Amino acid sequence: MSSADIQIVGVVGLGTMGAGIAEVFAKAGLTVIGIEIDDAALERGRGHLESSVGRAVKRGRMTEEERDALLARVTLGTDRGALAEADLVVEAVPERLDLKRDVFTDLDRVSRPGVVLATNTSSLSVTEIAALTSRPERVVGMHFFNPAPVMRLVEVVGTVLTEPEVTAAVAALAERIGKTPVTVGDRAGFVANALLVPYLNHAVRLYETGIATRDDIDTTMTAGAGLPMGPLTLLDLVGLDVALAIMDVLWEEFRDPRYAAAPLLRRMVTAGLLGRKTGRGFYTYPAQPAAAGEVPAARAALPGRVAVIGDDTAVLSTACRATGVDVYVPAEVESAEVDPERVDAELLACDLVITEWPPGLEPVAGDARKVVGMRVSEDRLVEVVTSAVTAPGVLAHARALAARVGPPVVVGRTDFLLETLLSVHLADAVRMVQDGYATPADIDTAMRLGCGYPSGPVQLLDEIGLEDVCGALSLLHTRHAESCYAPPALLTELVAVGADGLSDVVPGR
Repeated sequence: MSSADIQIVGVVGLGTMGAGIAEVFAKAGLTVIGIEIDDAALERGRGHLESSVGRAVKRGRMTEEERDALLARVTLGTDRGALAEADLVVEAVPERLDLKRDVFTDLDRVSRPGVVLATNTSSLSVTEIAALTSRPERVVGMHFFNPAPVMRLVEVVGTVLTEPEVTAAVAALAERIGKTPVTVGDRAGFVANALLVPYLNHAVRLYETGIATRDDIDTTMTAGAGLPMGPLTLLDLVGLDVALAIMDVLWEEFRDPRYAAAPLLRRMVTAGLLGRKTGRGFYTYPAQPAAAGEVPAARAALPGRVAVIGDDTAVLSTACRATGVDVYVPAEVESAEVDPERVDAELLACDLVITEWPPGLEPVAGDARKVVGMRVSEDRLVEVVTSAVTAPGVLAHARALAARVGPPVVVGRTDFLLETLLSVHLADAVRMVQDGYATPADIDTAMRLGCGYPSGPVQLLDEIGLEDVCGALSLLHTRHAESCYAPPALLTELVAVGADGLSDVVPGR
């Protein structure tokens, strides 16, 4: 079998996703048979399709003639028997196994022998779906991303029973319709969702436990990591119910605490706060304007003197001096006695995590109340970290100083936010390579094309440095003893052998 053998494609389910998939196939010149459950659903599906191609014409991406030709290649109906003509059928009904069971049982009955059946599931087991048919060797996952006409990624998922030629033919078909396929085996979440959704869930946990505010969490990842959207904003867009369902699938498969849904996520779904589609999630939609007459809070004064301490104080001390404050960088201390000048400083800014002190600079004589962590990330972000005893006035001084440095300012509790969120996310990518599930190149392709990342996690890991990420994870794991912070064995091995990056890993070993 080859992709050239596929000329007629059936699409079952014409919601936003299914209609988009039908449009993609028809735009590539294939004949499409779109099927819905009843006439009302069929008319909604027709509306989705016609609205989408209409927008394409208005934006100059398609001529009226091309639109008319595309729509002429699509036949819509409610009789699944019409799918007997199809060479490939893609199921795109909602993510419920009972619905998919009904569809695949019927497709197995009406489809010709040799026809490939594909599911657009984003999280359910393709193997379990294939087992509903008498032809599991010809069942694959073909996971499109929303909106299907725009997003370039398709995850092609083969099971332990899928014939290799079928998987290859579907991947070639994805290329033929203008998509970039990533071919993987059947595992919960596949590549994109298995990396994205636990990262979003981790952000919810940090918010729920008071580590940082909603806005600071989102700003950290947009300004500090260059992502197009913060994790809590993205959750609202995806839908909290969708994310929770994927977390539960991941938990059922792996039974690892890393995949336990944050309690707040589950409570919000129970309360019906699902994000944009319900008008409220972590944010309220549309955004609420500031109250009339609202007076902005007074800006705190800069500290008179700042002591900058840590292993590498150059960047932080230079940034602080540029604000005009008096900056003191203690010389190397040979004993536990701290220079009196340091105690006189109004603010002690540490470029390390504030529980990790250079020898001889441990806080004494009440200094702990004056201590904050402060880190400047390449003119993109200033992070401030407080401890359990940081005085409110000291935090106000730190905010004022950080704001004067220039970039956006975020505040976290105990740990630097960017390091905490990003290190765990990158560790999951390492584990995926470690398990032999996906190559570094496929991981980056999936996250760039499926999730809109400017660069993939493997590239980002290599740019930051394996040793730095491994060190950050080790410290986080020591402090919190949670499995998500444990450095993957492959990462520690690469650091030990002096590898330049995760991209150095030789496939198949």
